[in-house]
Amino acid sequence: MTKAGPKYFPTAGHLLVCQGQNCQNRGSRLLYQALWQALDREHLAYYKAGGQVRLTESGCLGACSYGPTLCVYRERAEGGTLEQGWYAAMTFPQALNLARAVQDGLDLPAEGRYGPGEEPAP
Repeated sequence: MTKAGPKYFPTAGHLLVCQGQNCQNRGSRLLYQALWQALDREHLAYYKAGGQVRLTESGCLGACSYGPTLCVYRERAEGGTLEQGWYAAMTFPQALNLARAVQDGLDLPAEGRYGPGEEPAP
């Protein structure tokens, strides 16, 4: 008899919200909670029918003076490459916009982005 394994949930991308002390001082705990509720309400959360976005609290993401910070990882269909996006001074509307882009397979937003893959300065 084969033992059943854990249920697998398809994932479009994974958002990590920094919970380092400096980011918490800048509202990252509230950002995480509000984003979690929005993902649930809008059926974007991986465990909801049709939802494919994962959200996790993380340790320090290293941009302590610019929090709350958030990073996202996802596999792009074209070529199967791993894409990452790093964001500083995130607001709830920006974070929700990012989650929607991940769910819908759209380009990651440029607003607040820094590091690998950021938009070049004009």
